[in-house]
Amino acid sequence: MSGTESVDGRRRQLIQAGGGLALGAALGGWSGVAGAASLPLSEYEQLDAIGLADLIRRRKLSAPEALEAAIARVDAVNARLNCVNIPFYDMARAVARGPLGEGPLAGVPFLLKDLGLQVKGTVTSNGSVFFRDAVADQDSTLTGRYRKAGLVMFGKTASPEFGATATTESRAWGKTHNPWNLDYSTGGSSGGSAAAVAAGIVPAAHASDGGGSIRIPASHCGLFGLKTSRGRNPVGPVALESWMGLSVQHVISRSVRDSALFLQVSQGPEPGSRIYPPALSGDLVKALRNPPKGLRIALMDGNPFGAPVHPECLLGVHNAARLCEQLGHHVESVAPKLPIAEMFGGMGVMTGTGTLVLIRAREKALGRAVREDELEPLNWLAFQQAQHYTAAQLYQARAIFDQAGRILDQFMADYDIILSPTTAGLPPKLGVLALDQPYDDFAREAMKASPFTAIFNMSGQPAMSVPLHWSAEGLPIGVQFAGRYGEELTLLRLAAQLEQARPWAQKRPHI
Repeated sequence: MSGTESVDGRRRQLIQAGGGLALGAALGGWSGVAGAASLPLSEYEQLDAIGLADLIRRRKLSAPEALEAAIARVDAVNARLNCVNIPFYDMARAVARGPLGEGPLAGVPFLLKDLGLQVKGTVTSNGSVFFRDAVADQDSTLTGRYRKAGLVMFGKTASPEFGATATTESRAWGKTHNPWNLDYSTGGSSGGSAAAVAAGIVPAAHASDGGGSIRIPASHCGLFGLKTSRGRNPVGPVALESWMGLSVQHVISRSVRDSALFLQVSQGPEPGSRIYPPALSGDLVKALRNPPKGLRIALMDGNPFGAPVHPECLLGVHNAARLCEQLGHHVESVAPKLPIAEMFGGMGVMTGTGTLVLIRAREKALGRAVREDELEPLNWLAFQQAQHYTAAQLYQARAIFDQAGRILDQFMADYDIILSPTTAGLPPKLGVLALDQPYDDFAREAMKASPFTAIFNMSGQPAMSVPLHWSAEGLPIGVQFAGRYGEELTLLRLAAQLEQARPWAQKRPHI
């Protein structure tokens, strides 16, 4: 398929999972490509990105072989999961056959989230019918860094419209199913990426996080997800901040070391950047071998809204606290005092304004106004409301975020880490957080998804979800750790220590 093929045509081809590659996948292998050695699919799925890159670098594996194994896995599972929505295989095959360069991830197949990030000549639909034919005329800055690292990008993953909910369901693309239980949500808005990693299509996939959109899907799909500090990774060049700094870009991965390497190749300001944390220097993967000692950890297990937290989420976070103590860290039950109502009110203003600006730009490009039937009902409502926000409301929203950051910086003068549940509830069933329902019903359920995660989008701090617990029904439940601004390495070193103490890589869904 070419990168300029229609979205509907790509989608039809995607759901036809009966071809030769799919048959090979069903048999535990694949048909291969000319000149490429055979790679059993079961072996491909066990490798993380660093492992794949090492085999390719040592010529034990070819880049075309790795790519075809990834495509075979899409063919095998995507009809059931609906996670890869915009493939561009021919473009990727040309890259895989060509010179790969010396990047540390040369030849590794990779998927990008279909929200914001652009690949020249391909559609970025933002999960929206209104953007279904929006072909990019340039690469995003981050896309260019992924190219330089040697990644072979072969498609995009599903997102809800504008990333506006903590599930991955849309009019444009339908429902994305959780590989652990197809009746349940993957979380959102990076749910397509999380499903693709959990199902073994790729070892890591691009994701973004404006209120928990990396950490929530990582939690629901049994994966590792790090939200970076504000300004750590580029989001330009069209705009240098997304949602005025709330949203950041990184990956969802199975291994901690993959997340560290992706951060190493993607971090750094771009021309025009004015907000950027201190650079993370040196080899971040090697740094993981040095486990942290005696961290001071604040345990925040109460819902900031005062609502209940599901017992399984509490069990997961308390077990994580005990594990941290066993590893020599110091855990204390204490939480920062934050102006929660004002913070979340400001977040509504900020995200609504971001949606307004995005839609206005698309209207200008098309030369016509958006129609109500081209947006999800709740996004249409947000679009109408945003047209009445004032400059003072927007200014006040940013001011309350800055105040929250100051409170948390002062709190974390005494603590290295804040430990909390990732979500206040279990993965919801599909439909519970969809954008086509009454607002009050949506808001009641949405409060279970991001009361812990969104705090750190507003403050700009890094935070991660670590897959340390599974419910009695077998659903993954992540645990969140937040660090000081700019201190992703502390989080990554702790995550690597937890990964060694409670390995999760072999916990796989039976998809």
